[in-house]
Amino acid sequence: MDRVETIAGRPFDLLVIGGGIIGAGIAEAATAHGLSVALIERGDFASATSSASSKLIHGGLRYLQMGDVRLVREAHEERRALMDVVAPHLVHRLPFVFPLYHHGPHRPLVVRTGVLLYSALARARLNGRVSEARALRLVPQLRTEALHSSALYADAWTNDGRLTLANVRAAADRGAIVLNYAEVVALDRDGAEVAIDGETVRVEARSIVNATGPWLDHVRRLEDERAAPSIRLSKGVHVVADGGEGWGAAVTIPHDKVRVSFAIPWEGKLLLGTTDTLHEGDPDAARATDDDVRTILAEAAVAVRDIGEVRATFCGLRVLPGGPGATAKARRETVYTRGPLGMLSVAGGKLTTYRRIALDALEQLGVRNLDRRPRPLPGADGLARIAWPVELDPATRTHLLQLYGSLARDVVAPAAEDPTLLEPLVPGRPDLRAQALYAREREWARTDEDVLRRRTTAWLAGEPVSDTGVGRGAAPSLEQVSDTT
Repeated sequence: MDRVETIAGRPFDLLVIGGGIIGAGIAEAATAHGLSVALIERGDFASATSSASSKLIHGGLRYLQMGDVRLVREAHEERRALMDVVAPHLVHRLPFVFPLYHHGPHRPLVVRTGVLLYSALARARLNGRVSEARALRLVPQLRTEALHSSALYADAWTNDGRLTLANVRAAADRGAIVLNYAEVVALDRDGAEVAIDGETVRVEARSIVNATGPWLDHVRRLEDERAAPSIRLSKGVHVVADGGEGWGAAVTIPHDKVRVSFAIPWEGKLLLGTTDTLHEGDPDAARATDDDVRTILAEAAVAVRDIGEVRATFCGLRVLPGGPGATAKARRETVYTRGPLGMLSVAGGKLTTYRRIALDALEQLGVRNLDRRPRPLPGADGLARIAWPVELDPATRTHLLQLYGSLARDVVAPAAEDPTLLEPLVPGRPDLRAQALYAREREWARTDEDVLRRRTTAWLAGEPVSDTGVGRGAAPSLEQVSDTT
């Protein structure tokens, strides 16, 4: 059955526009409560902000300083749910060292007190202060010149793109129709017109949710061409560099009374960033500039020495409530609004609290008897009982488990008949050719970039971007696996 036939002529309880983490989470929650759902994404699932985050599942230490204790408490509750039940294969505990320098913006006592409160909200037993020797054991590249002391706390890291895909998969497994590279082009009270593979299809739906993130107002104007702007966009750029080997913790680097950046060991690399600057104009025009990259490297160098070659950069846009003031000081709240035809638009929020946002959206739609208990996503169960169909070295098994959980067995199963599928997908990364096959057959990948950037970690094999370490990393080619995909 082609993609048009899967959706044409079918009435749905809910049409979700936007296949990022919020839209995918809403689709997952809606299908878990018995609703028939269509999920439509104009690009690839997680192709925008939801694969361009800081990869953190965290309470948000700086939000505590901004006085938003409620948000921090809720985020910690969700972090525990994700780590323990929802996606333990995708969400992993990570300590953070918070170095305090003599020239820094914070008084050490204030930070240590804040970290102790943060750890109490997180239900974590951590010493608020650590010795320089321990800090160096955790972060061997930590700068110690003018270091007054260091604080320690814990949060978690994830693969944001795969967390989004896991929610899409959960919705699809319960019968949702999920389509990427399909665009809503018109809206009315009873549904939408959707452009799919060169055809325009009528989709009937009792309710519609607009979860398009930076494109929220664009979709609102399909419902009401006079709709006024409702959001601001903050550009967040990250740099991926060589490094992070032997690190047992990430680093939180303070830059002023509010803003921090991070140096995070992630997927065998060092993830640096992020920026927080106002973006005006078309969301599609957002780019990581050379100045952005220079800023990130300079800020990272405040606390990290000997940063390696830059392999890649990426850029995402945060959605903030409309209003004045610096984006770094804006509250990370979620706003739900109704349009004249009844469409519910969901603006803002955090990756960490996506599940709570999804349930609140269903409540806004009038869904009753919501079950707010965490549910395992596909791959979350059976992690200790995997019968591998082929021989794999421990590092490869670990890599696959962290991307697919217990579904990793299905990923490599075809290699029992075709051993070439166990060959590297690209040089220098642990991803296998079998993953490209699985991405196209089971995970809706339609382009090489879908496979490299959002289903695997192959994009991290990019060549050094320039002599000065600025610019963009080159994406590897999939020509060598085209005969299997």
